[in-house]
Amino acid sequence: MKASVLIYRRVSCIGYSSRFFSANFTAESETPKSGNVTWVSANSSGALDLKHLLQRCVEDKLVMEGKSFHALVVQLGLHVDTLISNILINMYSKCGVVESARLVFEEMPVRSVVSWNTMIGAYTTRGGEQEGLRLLVRMHREGVMMSEFTVSSVLCACAAKSAVGESKQLHAFVLKTALDSNVYVGTALLDVYAKCSSIHDACRVFDMMPERSAVTWSSMVAGYVQNDLYEEALVLFHSTQKMGLERTQFTLSAALSACASLSATIEGTQVHGMLVKTGFDSNQFVATSLVDMYAKCGSIEEAYVVFMGAEEKTIVLWNAMIGGFAKHAHSAEVMLLFEKMQQVGLCPNEVTYISVLAACSHAGLVETGRCYFARMLDDWNVEPNVHHYSCMVDLLGRAGLIQEAWELIEEMPFDATASMWGSLLGSCRIHGNLELAELAAEHLFKMEPNNAGNHVLLSNVYAADKRWDEVMKARKLLKDSGAKKEMGKSWIEVRDRVHTFVVGEGNHPNIAEIYEKLDELEKEMKKLDYQAKIEYDLHDVGTIQKEELLRLHSEKLAVAFGLITIPLGAPIKIKKNLRICGDCHSVMKFVSRITGRLIIIRDTSRFHHFKDGWCSCGDFW
Repeated sequence: MKASVLIYRRVSCIGYSSRFFSANFTAESETPKSGNVTWVSANSSGALDLKHLLQRCVEDKLVMEGKSFHALVVQLGLHVDTLISNILINMYSKCGVVESARLVFEEMPVRSVVSWNTMIGAYTTRGGEQEGLRLLVRMHREGVMMSEFTVSSVLCACAAKSAVGESKQLHAFVLKTALDSNVYVGTALLDVYAKCSSIHDACRVFDMMPERSAVTWSSMVAGYVQNDLYEEALVLFHSTQKMGLERTQFTLSAALSACASLSATIEGTQVHGMLVKTGFDSNQFVATSLVDMYAKCGSIEEAYVVFMGAEEKTIVLWNAMIGGFAKHAHSAEVMLLFEKMQQVGLCPNEVTYISVLAACSHAGLVETGRCYFARMLDDWNVEPNVHHYSCMVDLLGRAGLIQEAWELIEEMPFDATASMWGSLLGSCRIHGNLELAELAAEHLFKMEPNNAGNHVLLSNVYAADKRWDEVMKARKLLKDSGAKKEMGKSWIEVRDRVHTFVVGEGNHPNIAEIYEKLDELEKEMKKLDYQAKIEYDLHDVGTIQKEELLRLHSEKLAVAFGLITIPLGAPIKIKKNLRICGDCHSVMKFVSRITGRLIIIRDTSRFHHFKDGWCSCGDFW
C-alpha cells in the first residue's frame, strides 16, 4: 500500500483537478473512503483507473487535466498500452490539439485499426483532408486492414469541405482496394460528388452500386435537390415509395425541398401526409422544410399553421417563417415575428435581417428599412454582409431614390455584386435614369457576359424613352455577344400534372379553349374600362400589334387554363420565370374581380395574391 500512497502524492503534485482525484486516509493499509473517489495505484488496476480519468477528460474536453494524466501515464510506463494511447489521441483530438495527438500516435509501439481511425478522424474533422488521405495511404502500405468506416469518414470530411480533388484521389484508392462495392463507401462517394456539384459522377456511382441502403437512396434524392434537379429528385423519391423502402426524415425533407422549388403543392401535401403518418412531422428540421415548402408553393397560411404547431422553434424555423412572409409581401407579419422572436429569447441573425430588409423593400418602407439597417449595424451579434447592402440598394432603387442607391454602392465595404447592379438597372428602367442605367449595364456586361437579360433591360430603358436608335444598338450588341434571351414561361399544376406555357403558345392540347376563355375575359374587362398597357411592350410596332403581343403572355394563357380546369373555390397558382409585367399585373386584378377567384403568381422575386381586383403587393413590385 505504500507504493499506492507514493503515487497518490506524486499525482497530487502534478496538480490536476480535485474533482477527479480525492481520498482520505485513516491508516496506511486503508482504502479511500466513500464518496466520489477515484484511486490510482501501481498495481494492475491502475491502468483501468487512468482510462476512466482520461475518458472524463475526453467527454468534458479538459486538455490541461488530460496533459497531467498523460504525464502520469508516461511516469507509470503505461504509454505502451494501446488502449490508453488511443484514448490520449482521442482526447487531444477532441480538444483541438492535433499535433499532440500525432506525437502519441507516432510513439505507439503497436497500433490497432482504432488508432489509425482516430488519428485520421482528428485530421478530417478539422480541415486536414489531405493529411488524413496521406495517413490512409500509409495505412494501406503498412498492410493494416482498413474498414469501410475508415474510408467513409474521410469521404464525409471531403464532402463537408467540397474537396473534389481529394475525393477523386480517394475514389481511385477505393477502386484499387476493391472497396467500391461496399454500401457505406459507395453512399459516401455519391454524397461527396453531389455536394461537390459533380452530380453526373454521383449518378454513375449510384448506378454501379451492387447494393443500396435506404441511406443511399436518401443521399441520391438529396444530391439531385442540391444540384437543382428537382424533377429528377421527385422521380427517384417515387421509386423509393414503389419499392417500399424505409421513409427517413432526410428523404422526406429532400422531397419537400424539391416540391418547394417546383411549386408542386399537391405532391408537397402528400409528403406532409407521409410525415404525419411516420411521426416525423414534429421534428424541428422537418417542420422547417414544411414551412419553406408551403411558403414557396403560395400557401402561406398553411406554412403559418405548421410554424405555430411546432413544439420547438429554432432560429432556423423562425427565419423560414419570416422569410416566407417577406416573399408574400406580408410586411406587418414580418416585423411582428421579428419582435416576437426576440421576446422568446432568440437573437436575430444575418438571415433574419435579410428577410426583414427584403420585406421593407417590397413594401416601399424606406424609413422603416433604414431603421432596421441601422439597428443591424449596431448589433454586435450580426456581421453585415453584401446581401444586406443589396437589400438596401433594392429598397432605395424601387422607391425612386436611385442616386442614393448608387452612393450606397460606392460607399459600402464590399465590391458590388451583379445582383446590385441588376437591381439598380431595373430601378433605372422604372424611374428613367439613363445615365446610371448605362453605368450599371457597363458593369453587368463585364460581370455577366452571357446574361442576355442585362442587354434586354438596357434596351427597355432606351425603348421607354423612345430612343429607338439606341434600342437597335443595344439589340445588336446582344446579338453580337452571343448571349441568349430567356423566353418567358409560366407553370401551373392541375391534377398532379404541371403544364408549361410560353408566350404565344400554340401546342397545348387545350389551346383552343384557352384562347376562347381569353376572348371571353377580354370582353368582360373592357366593360370595366380595361385598357392594355402598351407601354409594357417594347417592340417598335403599332398599337394593335403591341396589344396582341401583350395578350399572349404566358401567365395569361396559364390563368385561362386554370379557370377552365381548376374547380371553383380552389386558388389558381402560377409560377413564372421572369418578373410579371405591368399589363399582366393589371389583367390579373381584373380577372380576380370578374371571376371571384384567388390568383397567386410567383415570379422571380415575390408572390402576388390577386383577389377582388386587388393585389397583395399594393402595385409596388
